[in-house]
Amino acid sequence: MWVPESVPVAVVGASGYVGGELVRLVDRHPVFEAAILVGHATAGKTLAEVHPHLSGGGRILSPWDPAAVAASGARLAFLALPHGASAGPALELLDRGLRVVDLGSDFRFDGPDRYREAYGVDHPRPEELGRWAYGLPELFRAEVVGSDRVAAPGCYPTAAVLSVAPLLRDGLVEPSGIVVDAKSGASGAGRAVTEALVFGAVDESVRAYKILEHRHQPEMERALEAIVTDPVRVLFTPHLVPMQRGILSTAWVRTKPGVIEDDLAESLGRAYAKAPFVEVVDRPPETRWVVGSNRALLHVRHDRRGGIAVVVAAIDNLVKGAAGQAVQCANLMFGFDEAAGLPVEGWMP
Repeated sequence: MWVPESVPVAVVGASGYVGGELVRLVDRHPVFEAAILVGHATAGKTLAEVHPHLSGGGRILSPWDPAAVAASGARLAFLALPHGASAGPALELLDRGLRVVDLGSDFRFDGPDRYREAYGVDHPRPEELGRWAYGLPELFRAEVVGSDRVAAPGCYPTAAVLSVAPLLRDGLVEPSGIVVDAKSGASGAGRAVTEALVFGAVDESVRAYKILEHRHQPEMERALEAIVTDPVRVLFTPHLVPMQRGILSTAWVRTKPGVIEDDLAESLGRAYAKAPFVEVVDRPPETRWVVGSNRALLHVRHDRRGGIAVVVAAIDNLVKGAAGQAVQCANLMFGFDEAAGLPVEGWMP
């Protein structure tokens, strides 16, 4: 396979946690090269001022200017922007001939009704919904390959959908009554300083939040309904735990009559046999096993008395749940090795 010497890319929103991870991954990538780093309030600062842990700290963050991004020679833009902030920039860059991976939530839904359900407002460009590939490569690879626009999933849906989708597709579990309980480190809420995320509020405490209201619940249903024809119903409860990064997700799903644990394990194993970053393991995974890597570790058990499948998943919310998955999608968009430039080893201990 012919591979060019380099593909220039733009990182828009480079000053946030996800933006920093994108810079880290792009800098180590064998083909992608950072042509421009775009900040907002941090424009004019050096990379070292906002991400002192990264090399190449003398690079200057640029203000948002679509003409400047295009003039940089970038062929692809990663958008690591807050909810509602990427619709305009994404379409401006597409109009200028760039490919786009949006890590925000603006294009993850397949229609305006579901978007309105999740966010309570109308989408500014409803005609774009459904045009963007849903960037979970293990399940939607055909949509991502060669696409010019990809909407990367949220971190919680990544863990939950990977856990449940193969079981639904193989007809082993019911599409309704799915319960997902997930714990995330504080970096999942972004870098903005809020009272709820200061050290004194997070340390030595665990709390549930946005019960029955979290926008990732309808996103999980949207992704799973693309796998099966029946309506899917998910009850999702997220929790903030006192750690920096990582997600541990537990999904409970009702099994069909006659299903045994081996059926569940074989289903997951078949689904991800050729997936470089998803592995079914024989004991419950821990977040520290995946932190810093693009891996997703799954473990399944079956409660025969209650007829319930229990699937535990561990991912790094900033890598497989965000920046790493975006690079994985970009590799497929350009026809490169899906795993190029992405770490599979964690940072344990």
